[in-house]
Amino acid sequence: MTPDPTLAALRAAAARTLDPQRSVQAALNAMGFVQADPIRAPARAQDLTLMARVPGYRAGDLERLYPTLDAEEDMLPNYGFMPRAVQALLHPREVPPTRLEAAHPDLLPEVRAAVQGREEVHPREVALRLGQGRTVNAWGGQSSATTRALDVLHRRGELRVTRRVGGVRLYGPAPHLRALRGSLLPEPERLRGVVHLLARLYGPLPQASLGYLIGLSHYGLPHLLPQLRAAFRQALRDDLRSARVDGLTYVWLPGQDPAQAPAPRGVRIVNPFDPLVWDRRRFAHLHGWTYRFEAYTPAPKRQFGYYALPVLHAGRAVGWANLSVQGGQLHTDLGLVPGVRQTGTFTRSLDRELDRWRAFLGLEGPGDAVHTAPSQPVPPTQP
Repeated sequence: MTPDPTLAALRAAAARTLDPQRSVQAALNAMGFVQADPIRAPARAQDLTLMARVPGYRAGDLERLYPTLDAEEDMLPNYGFMPRAVQALLHPREVPPTRLEAAHPDLLPEVRAAVQGREEVHPREVALRLGQGRTVNAWGGQSSATTRALDVLHRRGELRVTRRVGGVRLYGPAPHLRALRGSLLPEPERLRGVVHLLARLYGPLPQASLGYLIGLSHYGLPHLLPQLRAAFRQALRDDLRSARVDGLTYVWLPGQDPAQAPAPRGVRIVNPFDPLVWDRRRFAHLHGWTYRFEAYTPAPKRQFGYYALPVLHAGRAVGWANLSVQGGQLHTDLGLVPGVRQTGTFTRSLDRELDRWRAFLGLEGPGDAVHTAPSQPVPPTQP
């Protein structure tokens, strides 16, 4: 009988997500999904995720290369980037009527007419032509109603994102999704594919966390959520391996055996949406403290910082860093969990990691000094 994995083995298995990939396309293929976020601190989450895996990656490479990649922007558990083979698991997608349509019942047909026959349109062009008002967007900010209408048509598979200009999505026709309607993948294959993708990308992880990801995937499969939950239960019976560790049931796919994972080495700084740290339940269990994303927390109540990046040493989260570019230099504010010592090995590895960040951001010369805050209590572990 195989013994249950240790916390160290689970940390090592989780760290395999950082295995280097030879190109941006290889990273997208290996991961299947890269979550996007609009905050730049010091770069967008999708760039930070790919920088952690693609040697030589530079901020903005995904946006620059996107038109040449087998890649699409779409929703799965969140908004992000995926290969077309993954997008094919999500379409045809049936999206219920939106509040936008209730408020502007003629808007979607007008936007369809405005983009018909165009290879690519900028949201500003459509807004100028139709002159609609403003509404709340998916990020909680304000955007024009016509831009929201383009988003709705994109989510329904009528349009695709052709590229971005300065972070703004441009839209065009999506013939590859229209073709799917004539040659549907079998529903069980689509559902099993989504469950396996989530388990592979975020695993090994607690079973409850995978269940949460399945629930979030109503964004990608709004019309198939009950069937997706059933496919998850089927996978627990037939496909996934499991073990109880400190009272938590962990699950993983064959091929993710924690006992086979090599011990991670060095310092890595990752973004809050990276699959390595995305699941806060797993983070607290594996590392013994609770990390919080505080970008939307009032400044006086923040403990870690606006966009604190988890810092891992040899696979274990030992603190966090707030990175910013000031005067053309990388400024680093480092916080460490009580009891963590800045040994020579740690400091040298941290310096190498920060050099990688400087190259990623296109900064020349040495960075500013690393400012280390005194160790302070961290939030207690939450089950």
